[in-house]
Amino acid sequence: MPCGQQESGAAPARYVVGVDVGSTVLKCHVYDRAAAVRGSSCRKPLSWPICRDLYSLKILISSVSHRSYSYIGKVVVLFVSSNKCFFRVVCFCFLAAGLHMRQIAGLGISTQRATFITWHKRTGKPFHNFISWQDLRSIELVNSWNKSLLLKVVHVIFTVLHFLTGNDRYLAPSFLTFSTQQTSMKLSWVFKNIREAEEAAKKNNCCFGTVDTWLLYRLTKGSVYATDYSNASATGVFEPFMKCWNPTLCNLLSIPMSIYPPVKDTSFNFGSADSEIFGVPVPIMAVVADQQSAMFGECCFHPGDVKLTMGTGCFWNVNTGEHLFASRRGLYPLIGWKIGEEVVYLTEGCMSDIGTAIKWAQDINLFTNVDETEKMARSIVDSQGVCFVPGFQVSVNDPYLCASFMGLKPSTTRNHLVRAILESVAFRNKQLYDIIVKKVRIPLQTIRADGGVSNNSFVMQMTSDLINKKIEKPANADMSSLGAAFLAGLASGFWTDKEQLKKLRRIEAVFEPQKDLEEYKPAMDIWLQAMKRSLHW
Repeated sequence: MPCGQQESGAAPARYVVGVDVGSTVLKCHVYDRAAAVRGSSCRKPLSWPICRDLYSLKILISSVSHRSYSYIGKVVVLFVSSNKCFFRVVCFCFLAAGLHMRQIAGLGISTQRATFITWHKRTGKPFHNFISWQDLRSIELVNSWNKSLLLKVVHVIFTVLHFLTGNDRYLAPSFLTFSTQQTSMKLSWVFKNIREAEEAAKKNNCCFGTVDTWLLYRLTKGSVYATDYSNASATGVFEPFMKCWNPTLCNLLSIPMSIYPPVKDTSFNFGSADSEIFGVPVPIMAVVADQQSAMFGECCFHPGDVKLTMGTGCFWNVNTGEHLFASRRGLYPLIGWKIGEEVVYLTEGCMSDIGTAIKWAQDINLFTNVDETEKMARSIVDSQGVCFVPGFQVSVNDPYLCASFMGLKPSTTRNHLVRAILESVAFRNKQLYDIIVKKVRIPLQTIRADGGVSNNSFVMQMTSDLINKKIEKPANADMSSLGAAFLAGLASGFWTDKEQLKKLRRIEAVFEPQKDLEEYKPAMDIWLQAMKRSLHW
């Protein structure tokens, strides 16, 4: 029987649900008032079977192709192309918990950022597959713009404006450089290469949406078309200083302003998922970008609080409070969340190929289980001069950076290779931390880590040693789900305020510096040399 119709009557206990739609997996957790997990479900896109029974959704989007692009760089997100997988993971989560869908006080949705789709406003038909934040299709456009005379003119104009006014709003455009990770470039590519989208935009019939917007649109059967400030600010098309879509950038790249959704608070009643989907109306009380959600889940509510997420990629976020710091090279500003009149800003630095590199090592049989890697790394004194340079995904600074092992010898073993991979994570953490300390003019406070790689104590301890700071690790590493649930709980009245949320935090481990930085200097110097040799491949 359909989910939500398994028992009669509503149980008195209420729960909140946090769903995290990530790059490689979709997770759902049900939380009680103590923020304890009562039920969980997890699905990877390749493991999701085609559903032909009563669980199937009537709103399955048959028009979205399930074919990958045929050439390198065209990354598409397949598992959020319909609501079916979302429906299944939420229902299975409640079934596992032995609960009823009527007991949901609020649903919070955390999504990967900057992945987007466009569709026809009248028919709801998508013009293309989801275009991922990892996608490289705009690389030629990016290179062309970065070498253009027009961009140099933009730099000069905004440099003069910043000098005359002292307004940080003009600082970022003064050294604006486009990258393939930015939504703006890929969106410009869409309107240059997909005629249907271009024609629809001319008639004001084209809608743009990141994953959260599309899910809202489909879960509510088209009645809700919106995004939140955290997701909007992560597109690179949203002006965080003015808190609106950026008309100057859109005019520069010939992107029509009519395509963008309204921007709502992060913790907000977005309406309810249609009752045909879950059997009962389910209130959607929060949508939030994944890294900002993890920040909220870690209770990094105060200026100077730092969140380190190590998952598919690695993200350092600093709470800058009500002050928005303009982009610096290697860092960029974001809106963390907006709740009523409160707007919290973040500064972020990121790197790719963390979880990706470890998964690749497992796929080529360097180890069987991820839990083995810590023991393998500690079984040897050092990596014997072996260095690993991650580069499987696009780098913001160099899209041609290649992944490589360097310093291999006849005596090199799997343990040396695994240790080199884990050391590369810690070395990259050190690089980003140093940039943050140099550029962000706020004293850094508590550092809290989450994500799958945070379960590796070798990486955590080495990172703590390198940055000479204490790092806290929570008992639950799925902070994006928890953050979405926290935000939904606040909007629904399930929890009263952030002070109550802070009391619900559970710390599993604390890593404090044990070695002097000088002990790592020879190994890091060699690794930096390896990085330089892997550039511009």
